[in-house]
Amino acid sequence: MRATVFALAVLWAGALFAQAPAPPEHAAHLEKLATLLDLTDAQKTQVQAVLQEQHAKIKAAHEQAKASGTKPDWQQMQALHQQIRQETLQKLTPVLSASQLKKFQTLQEMHGEMMHGHFGHGGPPGASAPPSQD
Repeated sequence: MRATVFALAVLWAGALFAQAPAPPEHAAHLEKLATLLDLTDAQKTQVQAVLQEQHAKIKAAHEQAKASGTKPDWQQMQALHQQIRQETLQKLTPVLSASQLKKFQTLQEMHGEMMHGHFGHGGPPGASAPPSQD
């Protein structure tokens, strides 16, 4: 069960943070998330809107940093990502039940751990990865 949840979280996270997810793939990932969270049709629509907004903000921040011609400061980018995650949770709180929100947070944490460990985004070059907040 845990492996299945992790695999679905990886798929969902990949779609959420991909540069340009194809619409059919995005829809499939949203359906998997909807299944994991047991979302109603109304919740699916609301969650999709919130997640698309989050994705757009992160993408815009990365593009802005890239366009500036300077390497983005790791701590600033981490702070921005954290701020956007908090905004997302705030927007999802009235949409999801307490148990759904807890599952969503778990999936988000798993995505963060995957990104930090697997892709080496744990910190600036030469720095150790931040400790997990278990």
